[in-house]
Amino acid sequence: MTGHQADPPKRGRMRKVNTNAIAEFTWSSPKGKFGGAGIQVSEALGRKPESTDLLERHPFDVEIMRVAPGRLPYPYHAHAAQWEFYHVISGTGTVRHAEGTTPIEAGDAFIFLPGEPHQIVNDGSVDLVVYVVADNPLNEARYFPDSDKCSVPLPERRMIRATPKLEYTDGEE
Repeated sequence: MTGHQADPPKRGRMRKVNTNAIAEFTWSSPKGKFGGAGIQVSEALGRKPESTDLLERHPFDVEIMRVAPGRLPYPYHAHAAQWEFYHVISGTGTVRHAEGTTPIEAGDAFIFLPGEPHQIVNDGSVDLVVYVVADNPLNEARYFPDSDKCSVPLPERRMIRATPKLEYTDGEE
């Protein structure tokens, strides 16, 4: 990671970073449908995503996400255990959710509980900037309703597709 990174976490020691000094990273799906940019605030504060120690992992993750006009940062998905809180800092867009779509603008805050599918779309004319806070549970799985697939965490993160009429004991006896 480039940019300023705080010292490793220690009890009783304040950790501080200036988000203006953290390098932004970008992502894009292989065919370019999904993409965005972000500042990993928690990682700059010493978060180690693969750790199971909450002093290293942190009990929540904070990101400043930037989505260019006309872009979607990720597919429509639901988390099995993770909560996600969003606060729109600037720009406009739309949130797709189980009940339909809702327009969003600077100042809007919203939350998705585990099991609630969601997706952000920047349908505005300027970058959409959003604070994202997630509670980061261990062994998190996700479901993607549009493609009927799941990502599962163990033994390593993998994508699987549901099979119709698969019985609980299939392949077990």
